[in-house]
Amino acid sequence: MKISLDKPRVLFVIVLIIGLVTYQSISAQDVSNGTATANVQTALTVVATQDLQFGTVFQGVAKTVANDDAASAGIFTITGSPAAGISAYITLPQYIATASGDDRMNIAFQTSDLSIDTTSNADPSTFGDGWADVDPNNVPNGLVIGSDATSHTMLFLGGRVIPSVDQLAGAYSGNIIVTVAYNGM
Repeated sequence: MKISLDKPRVLFVIVLIIGLVTYQSISAQDVSNGTATANVQTALTVVATQDLQFGTVFQGVAKTVANDDAASAGIFTITGSPAAGISAYITLPQYIATASGDDRMNIAFQTSDLSIDTTSNADPSTFGDGWADVDPNNVPNGLVIGSDATSHTMLFLGGRVIPSVDQLAGAYSGNIIVTVAYNGM
């Protein structure tokens, strides 16, 4: 006796079996919802609170301002989220110039002309805590905004101007640019 299999019926039975197996697999699944959260930190700002001031200088006589000179050191205030990690970069001029650009005077910064105070102390002559006498061309890593209780870090900058013996009389200035950014640390 010969059994004849109808191909469409066999195909139907196979599809039906696959469907039943798949149905059991699907019914054994579950779904869950989660939530994405974020807390945006306080905006980070930097303000030049006091210019680096050399005052009166004489032709051919260099003049230095120390980073702990309360009356003359450049002071920059960084404000942000307390204890947050930041990176800071300082762009220093090679010279300062008259407003008309007729003359320039050399300015130099030593490897100890910057102090960074993380205690919110605004007076460079009474340094609190942080980094004292570091290179302004190579600001240290690991900077933070103040501490858990304070939201300011202070940069105190000194430098030296070197007028030539025939330096043109007049007022000179140049830009010191401080750039800060949160670094996620």
